[in-house]
Amino acid sequence: MKLIIGLGNPGDKYEKTRHNAGFLFVDYIQNEMFDLFSSWRRFKKLEADISGAKIGGEEINLVKPQTFMNDSGRAVKNIAIMYKLKDLHDLYIIHDDIDLEFGKYKIQKNRGSAGHNGVQSIINYLKTNNFTRTRIGIYPSVKPDKKLFDTAEYVLKNFTRDEILKLYSVVFPEITKDLKIII
Repeated sequence: MKLIIGLGNPGDKYEKTRHNAGFLFVDYIQNEMFDLFSSWRRFKKLEADISGAKIGGEEINLVKPQTFMNDSGRAVKNIAIMYKLKDLHDLYIIHDDIDLEFGKYKIQKNRGSAGHNGVQSIINYLKTNNFTRTRIGIYPSVKPDKKLFDTAEYVLKNFTRDEILKLYSVVFPEITKDLKIII
């Protein structure tokens, strides 16, 4: 069993924001493989939306926690307990990262949060960083004036049309290939 958890904030207001890169990615996977994955189902007790599939004999669940980003760990812990996930190497967290330039991504294991509150929440609730995370870069390609740059405001702004196109045509397909190799 594999859990691929995209981080984001619930609600239409945040749907296309940079902070929801994780949600957008798991939506992309679910849409690309719609013939394999079930429709999204809301599990109130788990505080998550889940879409599942059996691929090559392995159960894979895509997850969108319905807690806000900074409390993602609560939902992730509930899900890990419910699915009796013993090996956190089967847990994949996908999230935005302001430290990476837009269009770049990194897949890493056993790392700290690097200041990402959603990831820190997961580490706090699970009491470990022993999982794989994919960091999707959202930092502007044109470097802003650091004195005028408001990170909190920037992550809650919508992706531009060109950024969305690049995510869906280049970045997400590349991440998908790399995750298939790892999984």
